[in-house]
Amino acid sequence: MNAPLKIGIAGLGTVGTSVFELLEENAALLAARLERPVTVTAVSARSKKDRGLNLEHVKWHDDPVALADDPGVDVVVELMGGAQGAAFDLIKRALENGKPVVTANKALLAARGGEIFQLLKSGKSTLSYEAAVAGGIPAIKTLREGLAANRINAVYGILNGTCNFILSQMRSTGGKFEDVLKEAQDKGYAEADPSFDIDGIDAAHKLSILSGLAFGCVPDPAAVRTRGIRDITAEDIAFADELGYRIKLLGIARVTPGGIEQSVAPCLVPTAIPMAHIDGAENAVCIDGGHAGKILITGAGAGGDATASAVVADIADIARGCAGLPFLGVTAPAKMQAADTNARIGSYFIRLTVLDKPGVIADVSAILRDCGVSMESILQRGRAPGHPVPVILTSHETVEGDMLEAVKKIGGLETSVAPPHLMRIETFENEAQQ
Repeated sequence: MNAPLKIGIAGLGTVGTSVFELLEENAALLAARLERPVTVTAVSARSKKDRGLNLEHVKWHDDPVALADDPGVDVVVELMGGAQGAAFDLIKRALENGKPVVTANKALLAARGGEIFQLLKSGKSTLSYEAAVAGGIPAIKTLREGLAANRINAVYGILNGTCNFILSQMRSTGGKFEDVLKEAQDKGYAEADPSFDIDGIDAAHKLSILSGLAFGCVPDPAAVRTRGIRDITAEDIAFADELGYRIKLLGIARVTPGGIEQSVAPCLVPTAIPMAHIDGAENAVCIDGGHAGKILITGAGAGGDATASAVVADIADIARGCAGLPFLGVTAPAKMQAADTNARIGSYFIRLTVLDKPGVIADVSAILRDCGVSMESILQRGRAPGHPVPVILTSHETVEGDMLEAVKKIGGLETSVAPPHLMRIETFENEAQQ
C-alpha cells in the first residue's frame, strides 16, 4: 500500500460536506481500488458551525488560501464557488506550489479559463474539473479521454436541472411559470434568487467550458447567445406538445463554416428523440464525436451526492497518477472564432398575441413573405372578435436574421398587442431515434 493522498477541502457547503462524507464512507473501497488511502487532513469554511462531520483529526484553516501552503495537504479541492476572490487566489497559490487542484467552480473556469491556462503552462501541476459541468455525468472525461481520437462537431444538451424541472412540471401539471418556480424553490431545486439558473447564465458557463474543451479554445461565456425561460408560458408548452415537440432549455455549441456557434435558449425538440424525454432535474449531454457518432450521457446534473461523485473521481485520477491531461485538451488553445448566429439556418416557432380582426393573418403572412420566410403551420384556438388571441406559427428552414427581421416587423403591427415570442426548433436530424 502506497502512502496516503492527503486532501484539503475549501468550502463545506452541500458539495463540500458530501465530498467529506463520501471519502469517509468509501475509504476502504477507495484504498483498495487506488492502492493507497485517501484522507482529508485539512479544511476551510466560512464558519465552524456543526455540519455533522467528524473533524477531530482534521486541521482547520480560517484562510482557505492557507490550504495551498499546508505541507500536510497534497491535493487542494476548491468548492467555495465564485469567479473572484478567495477561490481564484487559492487555485493560483496551489498551482504555483505544484499542488494538484480539483474544482467544481464553473463560474471561475468560464470567466477566467485563460488565466488558469497560463498558470498551468509551467507544468508544475494539474487542474481537474469534472464536477463543474453536469454534476455526476462524466462529460469532461468523455470529451478528454473517451473521444480523444475524434474531431468534435458539436456538443449540446440540458445543462441546468432547475430549468428542466420547471419546464417538465409546467408540461405535466399545466401550471404557470411563477407557480412552478415557487415549487422548485420549495423543493430546493431553485435558489431564493433563481436568476442565475432561469436566465440561462449557469448553463452558459457550463456550455463555454464544454465548447472550450471540445474545440480547443479558451472558454468565453460572453460569446454564448443566452436567453432564459422566464417568458415560457403554459400555452407555449401546450402548443408545442400538440405539434409533436417538447420545450427544453438547451446549451448548444457547434462548428459552422463561419466559426463556433454557441447558444443557450429554450428550444423545441421533437418527441421522437431522446433529448425530449429528459425530465425533472436530470441533465443530458450529447457529443457529436465524429468517428464515434453521437453519444448521449444522462443523469443527475446537480446535488451534493452527484457532484461529490465527480469530485472524488478526479481525486482518484490524481491518486493513480493519471490527471496530467492539459486543462483544455491542447497545449496551445486558440482564441474562439465566434459564428454569426444570425446566419444560422433552421426552423422556428413563433407565438403571436394579436387582436382577433379580419386581415391580421394576411398582414403577418405578407411580412413573412417579404422577409423570405416560409410558413409551415399555423394554430389558433377559439375566437374572441376584437380581443387578443394567441396565434402559433412554425416556419420552414430559414435564415435566422431574416426571421428576426420578420418578427420585429410583426411586433410593429397595430394588431400586435405583445412582443412576438420566438424559439428555435432543433431537430438534431442525425440523433438516434427512440
